[in-house]
Amino acid sequence: MNKTELVDQIAASADITKKEAESALQAFMDAVTDTMKKEDKLTLIGFGTFSISKRAAREGRNPQTGKTINIPAKNVVKFKVGKKLDEVVQ
Repeated sequence: MNKTELVDQIAASADITKKEAESALQAFMDAVTDTMKKEDKLTLIGFGTFSISKRAAREGRNPQTGKTINIPAKNVVKFKVGKKLDEVVQ
């Protein structure tokens, strides 16, 4: 599913226009982005939790040349699935 299909499904499910659904989806994505920028976590009970994890600097290898490279430390977004979503998927 892509963003357009998701907007269509939200509009149909919530009985709103596609424009309103796209606006709501954009607001949700903005809220998640802002929360991740603050390195906070966002919990949606039953669905899951978005959080930030710090990945340490490490050495890696270029697979084409075998040369050792340094990979810098960075923050990564993690998602831990909630119980209800997990039960539906299994």
